[in-house]
Amino acid sequence: MPSRQPAKRLAEFLPYQLSIASNAISTRIAEQYRKRFALKTTEWRIMAVLGDSGPLTQRELSQMTLMDKVPVNRACKVLETRGLAKRAPNAKDGRSHLLELTAEGRAVHAGIMPLALKIEAEMFSVLSAEEQETFREMLSRLRDNAGEFDAESLAD
Repeated sequence: MPSRQPAKRLAEFLPYQLSIASNAISTRIAEQYRKRFALKTTEWRIMAVLGDSGPLTQRELSQMTLMDKVPVNRACKVLETRGLAKRAPNAKDGRSHLLELTAEGRAVHAGIMPLALKIEAEMFSVLSAEEQETFREMLSRLRDNAGEFDAESLAD
């Protein structure tokens, strides 16, 4: 594979391109859950993870969403106040609680997922099924590699 010259402009910097593409797609989906369910992006991300994974601690939610604990805490409080999620004691660790979707939260989750999947299909319709699978594999490898980075190795 030929080596590539370093990006001389921001538009050529791959992490920037990934971020912009992600923001564009997330914004498109966010418009729908904001209009229909009055949810912010962080609130929906928490609901999506809880809908997929079941009850989790806030620490686990932070780890799974790669979001800082402050916005996760804020989103959890909003979801609880709105009756979309509830806290339950954590039998494995008495110092923490588990957050889980309520029946209303599961209903909202069930209402949003078809919209999100429809938008995903529209957004990625420019790629063939094979290209989409390749893209998913590439993103997975990039995520795995990003998780392996050591800040000290970048300082050298």
